Amino acid sequence: MGKRETAALFRQRLAQVQTQSGLSQTAFASMIGIDRSALSQLTSGQNPRLPRAETLLALAARFQVSSDWLLGLTDERGQTAQVLNAVETEQALDEENRTAMERWHHEATGQKVRYVPAWLPDLMRTPAVIAFQAASNEQERRRLQRQTDRRLTVSRMPESDIEMCMPLQTLELFAEGAGNWQGLDADARREQLAHIAATMDELYPAFRMYLFDGRKRFAPPMTIFGYLRAAVYTGDTYLLIRAKSLVRDLAQGFDSHIRHAEIHAHEAASWVRTLRVR
Repeated sequence: MGKRETAALFRQRLAQVQTQSGLSQTAFASMIGIDRSALSQLTSGQNPRLPRAETLLALAARFQVSSDWLLGLTDERGQTAQVLNAVETEQALDEENRTAMERWHHEATGQKVRYVPAWLPDLMRTPAVIAFQAASNEQERRRLQRQTDRRLTVSRMPESDIEMCMPLQTLELFAEGAGNWQGLDADARREQLAHIAATMDELYPAFRMYLFDGRKRFAPPMTIFGYLRAAVYTGDTYLLIRAKSLVRDLAQGFDSHIRHAEIHAHEAASWVRTLRVR
């Protein structure tokens, strides 16, 4: 279906939603975050026009219809089918004891990867921190070390393009030895922070770290591979998202964190070096 046909079908379905809402043009436009003139441009047939992503998402959310239905990609009007087809779960480890994330990184070679770590960045962990996380389980320690080595190898590839964003408080708590890091000695924490700073210097600008204020913003642990796939980490499993509209929504949210970052990529390594280990 070409743009003209898609726009025509969108106009029909938009008009249907508006009529069934019982709202005036002004009220309907306000509900989806646009003005009346913008709504008129979408509903008139003079120029084939599709809505912006945020308008499409607002329409779907406000009136409980799927964005795929609005664009004529499905005849299923409701959101249930769209969500079921868009989100699935996958175990964090496969039968070869590899992380699903490693496979997805390799499959996304050459694409931009956006990354929010659960704790410290996997590719930057020192052996002492890995041993601490493994909690004296030798098999788990070896698995975590292999995971770190593989992730670092991928990040060093010439075609690598990775943006990482995380709360600056995550590193501050690590420096203090608070929270999950209580019990990790100061020398190990000092070595880890120095390693993070050195690795960022080595990989920049192919790898860029941004730090936002976690008291003002929240981002779940996730990785977005181009605009084709996103994985939200939930512990033993990932929520794997393939629907392009949802992936783009997550990517836009990630980019918003970068725009509001307190520490930008070119200054991140220097900022890490200022952290005082207690």
